[in-house]
Amino acid sequence: MVKNTLLQVWPIPAFDDNYIWCIHDGESALVVDPGDASPVIQYLNEQKLALMGILITHHHADHTGGILQLLQTFGSIPVFGPATIDIPGRTQAVMEGDKIEIAAPRLSLKVLEVPGHTLSHIAYFANMQANVVEPMLFCGDTLFACGCGRLFEGSPTQMSESLAKFAALPKNTLVYCTHEYTLSNIRFALAVEPNNANLISWAQRAQELRDKKLPTLPSTIGQELQVNPFMRCDTKEVIASASEISGEVNLKTPAHVLAVIRAWKDRF
Repeated sequence: MVKNTLLQVWPIPAFDDNYIWCIHDGESALVVDPGDASPVIQYLNEQKLALMGILITHHHADHTGGILQLLQTFGSIPVFGPATIDIPGRTQAVMEGDKIEIAAPRLSLKVLEVPGHTLSHIAYFANMQANVVEPMLFCGDTLFACGCGRLFEGSPTQMSESLAKFAALPKNTLVYCTHEYTLSNIRFALAVEPNNANLISWAQRAQELRDKKLPTLPSTIGQELQVNPFMRCDTKEVIASASEISGEVNLKTPAHVLAVIRAWKDRF
């Protein structure tokens, strides 16, 4: 009999605010950005799941630090990661447009190159499949709920183009970013768009979730287009706030607007 179990995606908390996403079918599992092996091993053992692969979005230690211990614990399994930088333990180097076919848990992923936070950052997109109810995006630190990653290596133009790739995905795409930054991001977003009714409503819901110690994730692409200022750099309200904070009258492109509000967020 062919198994046709819907995939589940579970957040394994790590460090202060990381989520290591575990994608599984009740038997086999993938993990995304395991910065720490210990909580992953504990969760897999508790759920009796076999680790079949690892997905890495970028090279920062809080996303890669657990790779080698997981390989020591679970043996030879594929580790997918960006092709343009060396990541210890990576076995499969992937780049824009590559397709990844995972046999168990059964999953097909497309690779997107999304520089900005780092130059070699990638994301993994799973479109609708028999065992996937809605499309899924594992975006690392490029996109957050109501925010985007700090520009450690990339430029505002690169980040703007990366977020535009995400904006073009189906609006019901579930967004699995890797940090619980939502409440602090919302506070900044409200400074940018204090009259955004969708944002005001989301602020209340997000606070209720955190009060119950529940994750605010996943988000969706559709929601981010309504509440995330970094995804709204072509809207009048965000442009006006960027112009006021910078003193620049003519902000010509979304990348220019993003540059202003990202610098604002860095000192917020």
